Amino acid sequence: MSTTGTLTASSEELDGFSASVARAYFPHDLAIRAQAAGPAELRAVDLGPIRLARIGWGSEVAVESDHPGAWAVNVPRSGVLEARVGGRHVLSLDGQATVCPPDQPTRMTRWSADCSIVGMRVDRDYLADEVSALVGMHVDRLPAQLDLRTGGGRTWMTLLTSIGAEALVSPELARDPRVSRRLAGTLSAAFVTACFPEEPMQGEIRPRIVSRVVAAMEEDPARDWTASDLARTAGVGIRRLQQGFRHYLGSTPTQELTAIRLRRVHADLLAGNADSVTEAAYRWGFTHLGRFAAAYKNHYGVTPSHTLRCT
Repeated sequence: MSTTGTLTASSEELDGFSASVARAYFPHDLAIRAQAAGPAELRAVDLGPIRLARIGWGSEVAVESDHPGAWAVNVPRSGVLEARVGGRHVLSLDGQATVCPPDQPTRMTRWSADCSIVGMRVDRDYLADEVSALVGMHVDRLPAQLDLRTGGGRTWMTLLTSIGAEALVSPELARDPRVSRRLAGTLSAAFVTACFPEEPMQGEIRPRIVSRVVAAMEEDPARDWTASDLARTAGVGIRRLQQGFRHYLGSTPTQELTAIRLRRVHADLLAGNADSVTEAAYRWGFTHLGRFAAAYKNHYGVTPSHTLRCT
């Protein structure tokens, strides 16, 4: 099971169920510690670089995995999840998450029969890029356990639960790569923010950082720029980039990108290089025509159709 779906199994079917968990989440070695207390259940959602899973074994088990190529963030929604992560003992209950690094042996020494986890698998390189872009740090500084009861941890958990539930109800969301990419980006950004709630400032923001991003947006304004894309271009975290834009331009990167796109549309309409307003708007990256028209009128004092008629 590598796409969105649900699977249940009886205690006599745990071998086959374990193979399904391996395909949907991570390969592992399973040891059954006690007689089954209920059925096993697996729900899985594939969002490209991120996979979500709800896993309950229905029996007390021990699970060992190297988590090849990806991080695992396991949140028990009931019961007890006890683990050895990098030589450290981590006991997680509801409201806590166990963070397991890739390509290193992790042993869930006790996964209680009543323990059902919500798990997020994140590709190793994808998360490394996100941590670097968002907070300018190395992924190795992620904590072994995350508190989900307050602040950013609670926000991430809310998103994890709602996005996973919606994707199961509407599997077409996960099948559309444009949507799944956005959902994965939202989850990863919220997770990184939760892990680094107090991002230290690493040096002064310089005008060249802002200039580099503005130049990239000017070169390709129609690109579907994300905050992470812009931060990678600058070589700093998203927060630092936003602070730089506010300090030197008095705006946000998104506002500056909108202004660049508006100037391109305005120039095309004045020069008669578009047969319609819609054509010019789409050409330069606007996808919501109502918001585009409002922004254009606010910027130029007239509607885009008025500008087109006057050419």
